[in-house]
Amino acid sequence: MQYTHEHREIQHTLRRYIDEQINPQVDEWEEAGMFPAHEVFRDLGRLGLLGLTKPEAHGGAGLEYSYSMAMAETLGHIHCGGVPMGIGVQTDMATPALARFGSEELQREFLAPAIAGEVVACIGVSEPGAGSDVAAIRTHARKDGDDYVISGQKMWITNSLQADWMCMLVNTGDGPAHRNKSLVIVPLRENGKPVKGFEVGKKIRKIGMNSSDTGLLYFDEVRVPQRYRIGEEGHGFVYQMQQFQEERLWCAASCLESLSNCITWTVEWAQERKLFGAALADQQWVQFKLAELKTEVESLRALTYQACERYVAGEDVTEWATMAKLKAGRLNRVVPDTCLQFWGGMGFTWENRVSRMFRDGRLASIGGGADEVMLGILSKTMGLAKRPPR
Repeated sequence: MQYTHEHREIQHTLRRYIDEQINPQVDEWEEAGMFPAHEVFRDLGRLGLLGLTKPEAHGGAGLEYSYSMAMAETLGHIHCGGVPMGIGVQTDMATPALARFGSEELQREFLAPAIAGEVVACIGVSEPGAGSDVAAIRTHARKDGDDYVISGQKMWITNSLQADWMCMLVNTGDGPAHRNKSLVIVPLRENGKPVKGFEVGKKIRKIGMNSSDTGLLYFDEVRVPQRYRIGEEGHGFVYQMQQFQEERLWCAASCLESLSNCITWTVEWAQERKLFGAALADQQWVQFKLAELKTEVESLRALTYQACERYVAGEDVTEWATMAKLKAGRLNRVVPDTCLQFWGGMGFTWENRVSRMFRDGRLASIGGGADEVMLGILSKTMGLAKRPPR
């Protein structure tokens, strides 16, 4: 995959906005435990950056997926992990299934405002008892006339303290766990106030990703029209698995610049830091280790670009996206940890950007499918393992 002039122009526009409007405020947002998503999304919507791959009929640019990858990579220029993740939820996690399978009416009502940055969206899959095991979700919807009435809980939901609507995976019937679920658009707030039956149980305090608001949510008989269902009833698990392809590609792409920055910052520090009468960078061990890390990051870049190229060509990239996500998660642990060691005591301070990456990056091996889930998927695609019947 090669970035064209058009890709670079999009990246330049986003990078300029990050430098002017996001990075100067990141420390403040990290301290507050939330970034102003409505404000940031309105700006990104005006710049045309929230719907690069979405239909032109609803305000998108109608571009192929490599443009979304270019944007995800540039989000790594932000000096924290929480803000990029919040943006990625809007563009590559909560809206792909809606854009692909949603009715025209549903896209007009929910997708178009999300592309314009007029609303904040979130994706509702995980629950207190079901994270990596997506099929185990218990939130359910019973039919009452033309409505679904939804009860249950969702947990670890990014953007949820500010979101206007959720793309929710919910049990809409009985039967096998992989065929009784649907994706449903569930409005959470009207005029800034929670809809009847919806409540934020608590804001979750995390060890990293501080500027990203994360909530435990309760749904008690929340009523939504059945026409808010995305696609066919009972196909939600399949739709969500397809949606995960883009989420995992986004995760890998969004790590590339931040990991490279972590190495660059450490090289600069090692060249300045004096140790036993010489610069830290003069030690061959430091040189070799940083060179090895750079090689690993560029390997991830090649893998991610190849996965994207295949996805744009129309291939099922479950295996490729899974490998990229797995590798990204591992490097988000190894690179900041190794670099932090070279910073010495300075690396153990809260404000240090490498230490922030150390805290934020740990999520990459958990969110969107833990490393162990990725390995299980790969074992299956390689013919090494079979899933037990449900």
